[in-house]
Amino acid sequence: MGQMFMYDLYQSRHNYEDFTTFTLDDVDTAFDRIIHLKYSQTVELKGKGEGLTITPVSAGHMVGGTVWKISKHGEEDIVYMVDYNHKKERHLNCCNLDAIGRPSLLITDCFNGLYHQDRRRQRDEQLLTNVVNTLRNHGNVLIAIDTAGRVLELCHLLDQLWRNQESGLAAYSLALLNNVSYNVVEFAKSQMEWMSEKIQRVFEDQRNNAFQLKHVHLCHSISDLSRVPSPKVVLASQPDLESGFARELFIRWAPDAANSVIVTTRTSPGTLARELIDRADNTQPGQLLTLTVKQRVPLQGEELDAYQTQHRVEIKPEPGEVSSDEEEIEPMELIEPSNTSQGESKTVNKKYAMFNYQESRIKWDEYGAFIKQDDFMLKEDVLFHQQHSLRESKIVKNPSNVGLIPSSKDIPTKCIVRDYEVVVKCSVVYIDFEGRSDGESMKKILTQMKPRQIALIHGSEKSTSHMAEYCKRSVQSAAGGGTVIVYTPAVGASIDATTERHISR
Repeated sequence: MGQMFMYDLYQSRHNYEDFTTFTLDDVDTAFDRIIHLKYSQTVELKGKGEGLTITPVSAGHMVGGTVWKISKHGEEDIVYMVDYNHKKERHLNCCNLDAIGRPSLLITDCFNGLYHQDRRRQRDEQLLTNVVNTLRNHGNVLIAIDTAGRVLELCHLLDQLWRNQESGLAAYSLALLNNVSYNVVEFAKSQMEWMSEKIQRVFEDQRNNAFQLKHVHLCHSISDLSRVPSPKVVLASQPDLESGFARELFIRWAPDAANSVIVTTRTSPGTLARELIDRADNTQPGQLLTLTVKQRVPLQGEELDAYQTQHRVEIKPEPGEVSSDEEEIEPMELIEPSNTSQGESKTVNKKYAMFNYQESRIKWDEYGAFIKQDDFMLKEDVLFHQQHSLRESKIVKNPSNVGLIPSSKDIPTKCIVRDYEVVVKCSVVYIDFEGRSDGESMKKILTQMKPRQIALIHGSEKSTSHMAEYCKRSVQSAAGGGTVIVYTPAVGASIDATTERHISR
């Protein structure tokens, strides 16, 4: 699933701008070096890490989310516990805190140190109410979500709501929009062993896969989404609304008061989603936002001519060489069989009459012969592609479309940047689907674990200081009055948490 995250992030950036930070080959190279482990599988490191063992423990945040337990022979444990969830969800079990024990050093985050989380039932009712009210007013609902993590919880929840006939949602459309939506759902179908016990039990007893999403339309582009009838609910990436299809749909749907935008994650400060969350209480209808819009548009006119002139490649064979596809074929002459005179003992090979025939040369490269897809397409597929290309040409010609303009590989494009004013008339609401423990739960977990040293990371200055004060006061008293050392390192800083320095090694 992590690879799907990176694929979608790259494509979301590349579709709108000249993104050169990394490529898809870099992603493949990085993930090829990753060693796959199962939960509670202990691995002994070799080389420079000899003597260390690591054990992954389920974090309950998303599929594959892990709390890392690092141990050394004869010494105490170090636990890295960031982005965990102590609550059981529809598609995931909760964090396995019993397998962690009491660590010597606990590295944890305080992102939700000052945040109070609503109950799951109240959260689901808020989501259902917002969706139903918007759809009945003939509006569309945009849910900004990640690519392959928390989106599975929402897909499972919404698909169950659509299956319920009493909800009345079957008359509306539900779509999942990102660059790898099909692959994400297929991977989720094959990863039942990572899911909750209920999903595993249903799959084993009834052979019913929870991610056989019958009501979810899988879309990979805006043109695919345009074929889904409205009103509709769209789960689109990215959650911060800084790039991807979610940003484009927000720009298109925000001016309509009938639409609704649901933000599911409190992203980093400075992002569009975080700005909408912070201003949600004070936002008034008709508020004006100035956004930087990046577009990839096809080249036209003189720019297109200059590009074609610059990239026109003429393949000319060197003297004495003839390319395989340009080899001239000499016509064959009609050959008659030769007759030998009587008494002549000379052996002559038999040659028969043959019509003139020119053999067609097959173009090939190191991977084999070139295949024309048109030769293997059905008539219905040909008509579909013709209609699709016609629709794409209409989108390109329409200047009112703000955002991504789908470009074919055969059409050269360029990236432009401009400021665009968006009048936000739609309703914007934040519904927590982050899947993280809140501040109150984090404090209880720290008190029960009783770590001797704590390193607090990934939090604002206010939440970090609040959690540090709590740890020094409450965790220290829970540990029997022993001293609890609390570290609050800044980004990029290093700490020395070495204990028992007097022992010779």
